[in-house]
Amino acid sequence: MPGAPIVVQRPSDQGGRRVTAHGASLGLAHDDFDLVELLRRAGLDDAWPLLDNPAWVEWRGGHAHHWNANPEESP
Repeated sequence: MPGAPIVVQRPSDQGGRRVTAHGASLGLAHDDFDLVELLRRAGLDDAWPLLDNPAWVEWRGGHAHHWNANPEESP
């Protein structure tokens, strides 16, 4: 079974997370709003309900909805 089509990479030291869809880079998101906007631009109009669905989105190297590399900072 293939993995989720959308991958949110681990938080970078500078902040934000790289986002890919089917292996193609969509950009850098700094929060859920950025992520949804990147997905909208890629053709997915209503991404909000999909963010917590592991069949659609894989959150790598950190907790879902956590955007900072520093674990001491709140999401």
